[in-house]
Amino acid sequence: SVRLLKMATSASSKLNKAVKQQYMALPQGDMVQAMYIWIDGSGEGLRCKTRTLDSEPKTIEDLPEWNFDGSSTYQSEGSNSDMFLIPSAMFRDPFRKDPNKLVLCEVLKYNRKPAETNLRHSCKQIMSMVENNHPWFGMEQEYTLLGTDGHPFGWPSNGFPGPQGPYYCGVGADKAYGRDIVEAHYRACLYAGVKICGTNAEVMPAQWEFQVGPCEGINMGDHLWIARFILHRVCEDFGVVASFDPKPISGNWNGAGCHTNFSTKEMRDDGGLKVIEEAIERLSKRHRYHIRTYDPRGGLDNARRLTGHHETSNIDEFSAGVANRGASIRIPRSVGQDKKGYFEDRRPSANCDPYIVTEALVRTCLLKEEGEEPTDYSK
Repeated sequence: SVRLLKMATSASSKLNKAVKQQYMALPQGDMVQAMYIWIDGSGEGLRCKTRTLDSEPKTIEDLPEWNFDGSSTYQSEGSNSDMFLIPSAMFRDPFRKDPNKLVLCEVLKYNRKPAETNLRHSCKQIMSMVENNHPWFGMEQEYTLLGTDGHPFGWPSNGFPGPQGPYYCGVGADKAYGRDIVEAHYRACLYAGVKICGTNAEVMPAQWEFQVGPCEGINMGDHLWIARFILHRVCEDFGVVASFDPKPISGNWNGAGCHTNFSTKEMRDDGGLKVIEEAIERLSKRHRYHIRTYDPRGGLDNARRLTGHHETSNIDEFSAGVANRGASIRIPRSVGQDKKGYFEDRRPSANCDPYIVTEALVRTCLLKEEGEEPTDYSK
């Protein structure tokens, strides 16, 4: 028990929060703080900065464009470093509270073309092509809590906790590691207006999951990225780190995925199982394209996770089955019984970009694309 007290937490988390509260309670007049948030050049990291607005923005159109130095975010060279921030989705700010805002932005380069890791731009175009299908998504975001030294939160400093078994949906100090963070994140997401629909402790100790959805079209990516931002920010307050690494601990421990549930109006209507099966048939013929888009390193991250063990499918093989957690695609048992509903793609990695994952599903299942490359519709 003494070993647990030596948990490596950040220096800033030890500052006196009561002192901070004294300042946060000061009135801010009519001014509004808008925190602009964007995805950096790694495709995984989030960046943010704040500006003052002189009135509360009611819609996304009320928010001005802004810019930042892309040479410091892996997004441009120093000689031509200004990048544009285009406000794309707005949420309430659970840290500074109303009337302040969190603003998720797209990044454009100096020539107004989308930055390489701005995968929202293309996703939005693809989603606009299938509006009448009403594509719904739900994503299950797994993550691992780490100390600032990279050691899983609550694990003994030299050694390992007991083997997996008691931790999934567990309760008790010896089974649930870090629930305070999960509770704070959940409530902050509800306040912000994020469509968070649940949480649970996962199979590996210090691993958790939250679910976002159902969201239609582009909203899926917007809500998941803001939920991730809020998680990083909550963890910062507690002095620990949230990792989306798909295999944070090698060996006999579960990895972390981002299972993606997908349906269209046709699939949700009576007899939709037939449409689901047709979609899975299309996916079976395009496995490599999907694996390439399901993590930021073209499949290399997922190769550490999709081993065929620990409730995963093998990265090199496509499989599908009812209620099968070892398959690429799982049809929930209830969907098999009701003959309608949705299916779950279990391949996306915890650090995937939800924009390209949802776009890939739409391209293959609805636009009926085939082959290794996405179709270019601008021609």
